[in-house]
Amino acid sequence: MPSTHASESARINLRTSAEAKAMIERAAALMGTTVSSFMLQNAYEAARRIVSEDNTLLMTQRDFEAFTSSLENPPQPEPALRKLMARR
Repeated sequence: MPSTHASESARINLRTSAEAKAMIERAAALMGTTVSSFMLQNAYEAARRIVSEDNTLLMTQRDFEAFTSSLENPPQPEPALRKLMARR
């Protein structure tokens, strides 16, 4: 998690149920950290995972082979595409 200096900090406010607050406080205590640090670390890790998953393309081996084959051996452009690309 990137460190921030006091001048670089930003605030996030949220409301939750008493039950969720108690659970978060207990988890933070078990980890030996503050509630703020616990929440920031876990939210940041979840955000990184979600963004990483969004940036990852998964495909079957067959689809991967078709994809790489089309990159290595691209089809010839259709006449309409040639005409469009010739326009200025």
